[in-house]
Amino acid sequence: MSQPSQYSSPPPRAASGVTPSGATVEPARVPGDDRSIGEIVGDLGEGLSTLLRQEVALAKAEASETAKRAGAGAGMFAGAAVAALMVATFVSLALWWVIGRAIGTADAPALAPSGLIVAAIWAVVAAILAVVGRSQMKKAAGVPQTKETLTQIPDALKGHEENNR
Repeated sequence: MSQPSQYSSPPPRAASGVTPSGATVEPARVPGDDRSIGEIVGDLGEGLSTLLRQEVALAKAEASETAKRAGAGAGMFAGAAVAALMVATFVSLALWWVIGRAIGTADAPALAPSGLIVAAIWAVVAAILAVVGRSQMKKAAGVPQTKETLTQIPDALKGHEENNR
């Protein structure tokens, strides 16, 4: 009977981890580690799962902090808008009075025509802002890089990264 080579494959296992000759077979082990390869792969999966959970928790915490700061900033902008509206109202009233005195007399200011002039000025300002705002909205591109990345994920998970290039 010949001596088995050190490079030959191990004898086939029976369902119970015992070879057909009756000898028990130890699970494959990594040198220097007392765990089997199956245990190492299991630990790797568990570690990856933990890492992903921690990354999601970090992203949630960062998003929450960013949202809080953005909310506070938005509140400040809303307050500034109310203050600007008050300024615009009182400047409009003063302009109405000045124009009324200029086209009328000191004793009988022409308030009706001056009110229409101030309203026309504000209508022109509103029209200009609407046109500029509309052109800016047309230029908004959305999130093209995120959209592109999301379309690449399925190919990357399937191992077809070459489709993403």
